[in-house]
Formats: sequence, structure tokens, C-alpha cells
Amino acid sequence: MAILRKTAEVCRDIATAKGHDFTLPVRKRLKTAVHNACSTSSDSSSALSTLGFYSAITEIYLSNAAVDQVFAFSEAHHIDNEAFSEGRGLITRGVAAVKASVQQESYISARISLGALCHTLQDFYSHSNWVELGSTAPFSALIKPDLPLNNIAGPSTPTCKSCTGPNCVDNILPEILLQKKITSGYFSIYSSTKPAGKCSHGGFLDRTSSREPTGGINKDDISSEHGFLHQRAADMAISATMEVLQDIRLAIGDQAFLRLMGLKQTSVLAFVIDTTGSMSDDIEEAKRVSFSIIDSRRGTSEEPSEYILVPFNDPDFGPLTRTEDADLFKERINSLSAFGGGDFPEMCLSGLLLALAGAPLSSDIFVFTDASAKDTELKSTVQATIERTKSTVTFMLTNPFLFRRRMDASQSQGSTSRSIPLSDIQLYRDLAHVSGGQTIEVTRATLSQATAVITDASTSALVTLFQVVRNPAIAENFTFVLDPSLSNVTVYVTGDSPVFTIYSPTGVSQSGSVTDGPLGSILTVGNLKRVKLNPDNQTGEWKISIDSTSFYSLKVTGQSSVNFLFNFVQRLEGGDFTPKANRPFTGRNATLFVSVTGGDSITVTDVLLVEASGSDVVTGTIKAVGATDFLVNIDRIPEWAFVVQLKGLLNDSTRSLPSQFLRQSPTQQQGSRFTITAQPNSTIEPGTPFVLNFTLVTNATGGSYTIRARTDRSFSVSFPSSLDAGTDGSAQGTVTLTAPSNTESGTDVTLTIEAEDPESGDSNYMALRFTVMTKVTDFSSPVCQVVSIKADCPVECSRASWELSTNITDVNGTGIAGVSLSRGNGSLSLSNVMSADGTNVTVAFYNASCCSPEVELVAVDRVGNVGTCFTSIKSPSTTVITNGSSTVSPNGSTTVSLNGSSTVSPNGSLTVSPNGSSTVSPNGSSTASPNGSSTVSPNGSLTVSPNGSSTVSPNGSSTASPNGSLTVSPNGSSTASPNGSLTVSPNGSSTASPNGSLTVSPNGSTTLSSNGSYSVSFSMCVALVGLLVSFLYG
Repeated sequence: MAILRKTAEVCRDIATAKGHDFTLPVRKRLKTAVHNACSTSSDSSSALSTLGFYSAITEIYLSNAAVDQVFAFSEAHHIDNEAFSEGRGLITRGVAAVKASVQQESYISARISLGALCHTLQDFYSHSNWVELGSTAPFSALIKPDLPLNNIAGPSTPTCKSCTGPNCVDNILPEILLQKKITSGYFSIYSSTKPAGKCSHGGFLDRTSSREPTGGINKDDISSEHGFLHQRAADMAISATMEVLQDIRLAIGDQAFLRLMGLKQTSVLAFVIDTTGSMSDDIEEAKRVSFSIIDSRRGTSEEPSEYILVPFNDPDFGPLTRTEDADLFKERINSLSAFGGGDFPEMCLSGLLLALAGAPLSSDIFVFTDASAKDTELKSTVQATIERTKSTVTFMLTNPFLFRRRMDASQSQGSTSRSIPLSDIQLYRDLAHVSGGQTIEVTRATLSQATAVITDASTSALVTLFQVVRNPAIAENFTFVLDPSLSNVTVYVTGDSPVFTIYSPTGVSQSGSVTDGPLGSILTVGNLKRVKLNPDNQTGEWKISIDSTSFYSLKVTGQSSVNFLFNFVQRLEGGDFTPKANRPFTGRNATLFVSVTGGDSITVTDVLLVEASGSDVVTGTIKAVGATDFLVNIDRIPEWAFVVQLKGLLNDSTRSLPSQFLRQSPTQQQGSRFTITAQPNSTIEPGTPFVLNFTLVTNATGGSYTIRARTDRSFSVSFPSSLDAGTDGSAQGTVTLTAPSNTESGTDVTLTIEAEDPESGDSNYMALRFTVMTKVTDFSSPVCQVVSIKADCPVECSRASWELSTNITDVNGTGIAGVSLSRGNGSLSLSNVMSADGTNVTVAFYNASCCSPEVELVAVDRVGNVGTCFTSIKSPSTTVITNGSSTVSPNGSTTVSLNGSSTVSPNGSLTVSPNGSSTVSPNGSSTASPNGSSTVSPNGSLTVSPNGSSTVSPNGSSTASPNGSLTVSPNGSSTASPNGSLTVSPNGSSTASPNGSLTVSPNGSTTLSSNGSYSVSFSMCVALVGLLVSFLYG
């Protein structure tokens, strides 16, 4: 809920700044409504991937839920047992990890960290007595480690009394409530021990709740002991999550925030390119097709949102280029050149593995090569990564069976002839098959035609409707359904000798040998036939008949907003579920979490596991858990590899009856007879070995298993080469992972632990993603110091502008990383200077039209701490403020000077010098000299002399003459006459009349209206009265 609300808020602000409309449909499902609203208010509305957004939300949700399984007994992760400091440590380190990951564009890791930290943050409101204390706002100290954790109940302070039977409404001690002491319930499933007098968490699993004081205080659901406060706790948790999301938003910026939420992803252009000597023509073609896609789609709704490039040869591969900048991608790919290649096999799978790890989930990746893979031992790791990331890999093989020439970089002459062995081509086919991609075998002369497949794949909202592979081949008929939401439907048939005919729902047919026919146009190049169906009259059931003497594949794709994503999950007590990071158990039941895109018009009827190379089907049982989310129970995971297929009905307003729709996951999945489990930590420190214990569990007893462990970044990994399962069918192992000491914070690394049964060939894996984080010690926010504000704004605001100059420093922190505008549409310029004491100062100069009277600067330091500086003028006004400094403290208080320096401390004291110096102490006293000196005594009396003198009697009342009259009543309020009147109410607020009026609100903010208005919204305190006197009479 909080994530959707904050995402909608960001989209609204972006739309408003661009002058676009923003409408959030109230009758739509919330997730769909937010996506649609953000899409229609964007410059590239149709390109925003619904699946990317749903996938991001799902990743965060499942990461949140996983805390209950992975850290079930950690008091810090749930802020049980009064572990407030430890819980805050997890939250603040998690926030730092999110910001660092986003800086490295590691958005998946950022989502994992975000989900986990939100669990701990939200548990505070359910497991503590914050709500019972009558709190109306979140406990901000949980996300701000520079603030103290005040008023925590001491370790020996009793906090609860026993519940009266099942009634636990008033079991928190009255003195705890009166003193506003913060506590949380104790929890253990093993022991009833807890400190004397302490509250328990409660519930049937909590053994401490049976010991005095009995009962509990958790608000996890409405049936909990304090379930009557569940909704209030949930609302408070949402507000707290909004608060932490706002901090993250300010630190990373709006565009990166939307990428974090999956809303900026359209399509990905991802190339893995062999750069050995014979590949010069291939490299040139990769440049041509990528440049064509970039140039033709730049600024349109189909412009790719991200670009991936990984070169490889032998013995090198990489580096990974991952960027949103199309020009940078063009620069990198343009710099590639063909060289070397002494022996033929290359590090193809290493390069592919790096691309799979770096690309977003469900990406289409294209591999260009004319050689065998040297690193074939990575096949199982690549396959596991494909399954996990659900990415599609297509191999573009040039001259696979022909004479090839490879020039060694050290030789000017010489050649060898060798083709890719059929067994090595089969390796590429196997990986393409698993991923739902293709193996396209062409000559260099026809490569430019085959790259049309890349253009097809690099479009937004691409869906797979149907896909099969047959090896060995048999004559077979296949059917697939096209629905009204589809466009740009394309059929791909790859193989050495397939013969096919396509039939439309109306019975019209077209042979695969007809280039241009009644159903579409067919491109034949190498072993690929690409059928582009005509856009008219596509809806209904289609048929394709294929006959072949050897391997072939069939794939049907299109563009549509209707799609789905799925994850295998494990159900937990209480109804929650967590994602599985490995293959499900063969022969056992399993649960799929399915999320469907497409809005309110979709009805899901079937979720099936379909045999990848056959026709067997396993049908799941569907249970809705939300408007667009479903849990699907599979009674038995099959022995064979499978794809997930979704069927349903699409309600179309142009048709009287719903239309059938069909979607299929392109990536294969499979089960295993054993599994691997581990308890991960989300972060590791560079240079420090991280030890991970894992467990292998099998259906059988005994047996030896081969163990492999690798990372996608070639970090140092040590592990046992094999494990022997005992009589209980399990074995324990340890992996030690070490990130290099110079690894940047925010770098993500995926550790894959594989186990294989050498007798059967059965294998499974455990994929764990970590964020490398240097320990953060800087938690201080940047400080903004207002140097000057110049405003001369007439009634017609468009005729003039105003200026703001500020100095921004990070004091003893890590340094300012950036300054940006979060409010205001003026121009901002930055420069860096060194102060007299050696402090690096970022000077920010802002200029805006008087019609844009507000600005908020956001300063972010190098570890993501955020400081804001908000200034507002109220037009029309005539205010010039120069030669004065201003300090903004962390709580936002500030001072504006008039011909003299001024400082406002957190308690409100003020000093103005030298032209009318004034001092205001914490109780409000003030002295001004000599151009209208004034004295305010502790009880509120005031004397102004000689130009408009005023005397305040002991009871506080005062009257001044008409040229600047002032009346102060005993309760502190004052009224001045029309030429400069002022009213101060008992809480410190004041209102003056139109020709120079000033308003001070209860929090100290001031507004000066009509002829001379000025507003600063930071805490200003009653000291502004002395400042006003100096202004009126000085």
C-alpha cells in the first residue's frame, strides 16, 4: 500500500512539473490504477512495462515476507524483546544498502534490501506499544540514527500485567502509558523465560506469554491479543514506510525511484559479442542494428530503457556495460574491434553469465559468435541463472559449418579452418531452448536479415503466446489463440528442414514457402523463418502444421498489456509465503505465486505446467489472494521439464462475449529429487570473508553429490568438492565468499551453489544475491546555510525574478555528492569552494520567476544522507536581504538577516548585528541598539527608543504611536496600527494588516502579505518580533 501510494505521488509530481494531467482511477484495482496513472502521465506512456512494475512490486513483497522465514527467531528483525537499537541498525543499514545499490544501478538488490528493511520497520508498530501510547505519527528515530532513541523502558522496568482471561485490552501498566515509555513484547518458541514484569508478544507459538505477566501485545492481525488496534498499527506502519520511501526518493531522485519500482523499464537491448579476429563483420552488424534501433526509437514510446554490452574472447570476458545512456552504449559498442583468437573455443558462457546477472529480469539477450564455448563447465550455472532470471537468450551463429578464418593478433598471416562441432551447437541450442530463445544459424552475408529478430525483441510489452521444441522431430499440429489485446504478432520457426502451413481462424492458409501471402509476410534466412502476421482479423484459434526430419522450434510472440509472472513460493504459518531460490522437489506438491497484468478485464481460468518437449500437462488449483494475484497449488511436480501456461477470458467492450487468451512463460523450469537451503545475509563487507552454511536435503538416503559454487563477479569462493548425504538424507556444507577490498558499496553479487548427483545427472542450485557494503559511519545530514535572498516582486509576478544563494556543507561527513531541486522550476547552478577553515562548500545559486515563489533544495552526501533547504516568498513583495548569513540546523530552523549576520538556534535565540543589533534569549528577551533599541524583559516587557518608542508594563501590555504602533496584551498578543500593524496570538502567531503585514504560525513560520510580504517556513520563534521592530524603526 505505502509503495503504491508513494509511487503514485512521485508520478503525480513529475506530471505536474511537466504540465501533464495526472488521474488515479478510483474504481480500478490499486496496482493497475497506479501503473495506468503513471503511464498516462509519462512521456513514454505505452512503453512502460506493466510486467516490470508488477515484477518489482512482487520482488519487494516477497523479500519482505522472507524475513519471517529466514530470520524467524531474530529479535532484531522483528524488534521483539525491546531490541530497538538492534532493529534500528538493521533499518538504517538497509536504507543505506538501497541507496548504494541504486547508485550502482543494482535495482534487484535494492528491492530485496527495501523489502527486508520494511518488514522490520513495520513490525515495530505491530510488536511495540507505540500505538497504545496514543502516538499519532511514526517514530522517526527508527530511520534517523543521528536522533536518540528516547524514553525506552529500562531492562528491569516492568511494563505489563497479566491479561484477565482472554481480555488483554489493558494489560500495559498505567505508569508505562503515563510516562510514554516504549516497550515491545518478548517472544520465544523454545523457552518461557523473560525478564520480570515484561510484556510478551503473545500467540500460540510464544511460550513467554504463558509466564506472568501472561498474554501479549502484538497487533499482527485482528485475532491477536491487541488485534483491536491492528488497523491503527497498520496505518501507522504505512505512514512510517512512506517516510522511509520519501527519504530514499530524495536521495536517489524521482527517475531512479521509478526505476526502483520497475516503472521506467520498457525493453532492454542486450548484446554479448565475440571479439576474436574473425568476428569483424559480426561486430559491424551488431553496431548497425543497435544504432538503427537507438536512432529510430529515440524519444519514442519504444525507446529501450536500458542497454547491456558484454564482449568476450579468450581468455578474457567483460567488462559489463549497463547503462540508460544510449550514446554511452553506442560509444562502447563502437569501440569494439576484432582481434586474437589463437585457439577456437572462446569464453562465451562466461560473458553470457555476466550479462544474465547484470540485465533486468525477463530480458532478451543476444549472443554473437562463430566459435565453440571454451567454458562448457558453466552450462549448468548458466541454465540455473536463466531459470532464476527468466531471461531469454538467442544465439546468432555465423558460418557454423563453413570454413572460417581467424587471424591471430600476433601474426599478419596464417589461417586455420574449423567449424563449430555439432555437439557444441547443441549446447547453444539447449540453452536457447531452456530460455525460450532461438539458435539462428546464418552466413555473414545474411546476418543483417536475421537481426530483424533483435528489432522484434527490443519492443515493449512483448509477450510469448506459444512455444515448443521438438527433438527428435515428428509431424505435428499445434494450435494457439490470439486475443483482441494483441498487436505485431510474429511466428518464428527455426530448424534445418521444417515444412509448415499456417491456418487462420477462418480457414485461410499460407504455406511457409510463400513469401507474401494472405496471412502475412515470411522472411527466410539461414535456418530461420519469420512470419509477420497481417494485423487484420487475427482474433481466434490459429493452427500450424509442421513436418521436419530434424530438430525444430516454434515460437509465437506479440505485444500486449496482458501478461503474467510467476514464482515458486513456500507457504508459512499464518498464510504468508516466501520465494524459493531453487528448483522445487520432484514428486512433491508445490505452490506458484502468479501475478497477472492487464487490468480489470482479465479472468484467469487455468494455470498449467506443460511439458517443454512433449504434450503432458499438470493442472493447478487456483486461489485468488488479491485482485491480480493468485496462489496456484500444484499437487505433484513432474519429472520432465515444463513451462507455465496461463489461460483465461478477456472482456472486450467491443465484443458481446469475452475472448479467450493464452500466455506462456518462455523460460523452462524443472524439478529435482533434492534441494539446497541456506540462511543468507543480505550484505557482505569488502575484504571480509563471509561464511555461509548450507544444507542439502534429498528424498533418498545416502549418496555422494558433487558441489560447485560460483559468483557472477569472479569473487573468491571456497567450498567442498562433494558432500555425502547421511542416513537421514541430508548433509551440511560451508561456502566462504570474499569480495575484494576495493569493491564499491552497492555492488551486487550472486552466489550460485550447485549440487549434482553424478549417477543420475539430477541437479539443483541455490542462488543468493548479496550487496557489498562498506560499513557506514556517517549518519549526519548535509547542512544548508542561506547566504542571501533577493526578491523585488511586483504585483505582476511574471515581470520579475528572485534569487537565493546558499552554502551547503557535510561538516564532518563523507562530502556532498549532489544537489537537486525537489520543488521549484527555476534554474539552479552549483560551484565548489573551500572555506577558511578548510571545509568543502557547495555554493548553490537559484533564480526563478516571482510567479514561482517556492524552492526546496535537496542535498545528498556520498552515503545517501539527505538534507533539505526550503524557502518561500509570497508575491507580490519587495524584499532585499543581503550581506547576511543564515544557518539551517538539522530540524529545519533558519534565520534571515537584514544588513547584519543572524543566527537562529534550535530553541529560537536570535542575534542581529551590527546595524541594529539584537539578542533574543531562549525565554524571548531581546535587546536592540542603537537605531531603535529595544529591551524585552523575561516577563515580556518591551522598550523601543527613540524613533517610535514603546514601553511595555510589567503585566506585558504595551502601546506604541501611530507611526509604528504596537499593543501587547497580558497574554502576549499585540496589535499595531495600519501602517505596520502586527498581531501576536498566545501561541506566538501574529497577523499584520495589508501594507506590511506579517503572520507567524504556531510552529514559528511567518508570512508577510500584500505590500512587502515575505515567508520563510523554517522554525523562526518569537524572536521575529525583535527583528520586525528593528526593521520598522531602524
